[in-house]
Amino acid sequence: MTDKLIPLKIAGVGYSLPETVITNDDLTKLYDTSDEWIYTRTGIKERRVVSGEENAIDLGFDAAKKAIEKSGIAADEIDLILAASSAPPDLYPAIACHIQARLGISKAIPAFDITAACSGLIYGLSIAKAYIASGMYKNILIVATDNNSRLVDWTDRGTSILFGDGAGAVVVTQAEDGIDDIIAIDIKADGNYGHLIELAFDGKNCPLVEQYQEKPKGIRMNGRGVYTFVAKILPHYVEELITNAGMKAEDIDYLIPHQANIRIIQAVQERLGYPDEKVVTNIKYYGNTSAASIPIALAESVEKGKIKLGTTAVLCGFGAGMTWGGAIVRLREGIC
Repeated sequence: MTDKLIPLKIAGVGYSLPETVITNDDLTKLYDTSDEWIYTRTGIKERRVVSGEENAIDLGFDAAKKAIEKSGIAADEIDLILAASSAPPDLYPAIACHIQARLGISKAIPAFDITAACSGLIYGLSIAKAYIASGMYKNILIVATDNNSRLVDWTDRGTSILFGDGAGAVVVTQAEDGIDDIIAIDIKADGNYGHLIELAFDGKNCPLVEQYQEKPKGIRMNGRGVYTFVAKILPHYVEELITNAGMKAEDIDYLIPHQANIRIIQAVQERLGYPDEKVVTNIKYYGNTSAASIPIALAESVEKGKIKLGTTAVLCGFGAGMTWGGAIVRLREGIC
């Protein structure tokens, strides 16, 4: 432990997507809808979904391997694993523990999951920053992964059309040059709005006691309520995050938002006055990948050269809870 706060470096990022593509036209086989109806309301044309035995753990492991490779840090040098998921395939063992085993990390290190839904990556970064700043851990792997296609009710057109599957991972470490790659970070929640997005895990009471009424299966969402809440909160919140960091909107090179709905992204974009080239979007091809959304958008854009490195970006997201968060980060050369 040390009395001096240690700065954090974003050392590597990676992402993973299932191979199976489901287009809006494919969904017309399930219910009365059309490509135009979905696209005009959401900005989504297609999404990737898991098939067969594939799940969020597989995707998270693949993303983690890529992020570790880019970081230049060996897997056995990782001394903490955080995994963020809206709903893990198994409640236990944790996704983080599964990934620890698959990476071949034999030494005993802490590995645990956090549940902040689509804000999971920001929550994970906040936890990692605190651990690194205190000197408790040096190299931290954050994995955000979800397979919500397995959790939605595929007869519910309003919800099922929104989600896709995927994973993103980030390796952070102590910055030896004294420069902190997280310029500012903030996370929030308001449980009074938890009813807007819900996913119940059901079981049965002991046969010797009174039974309880089982809850509906699958993700339940009040789409209009979520949109109203987020459109009211997020644009001002991101603007305030930048101001509180002593910066102006024009000081930020890129906006990398959670990919939930194109209209919400555009509301934040308009508030900041950003042109399209400063705003990262991939919702058209992947839909809402929940906790994985922000790291996928980051890693893919860097990999494909849509984001130049040696720049700054705002990461922002919101999710069930309701939770939300934002981070202003430096994007160094070599992270992808």
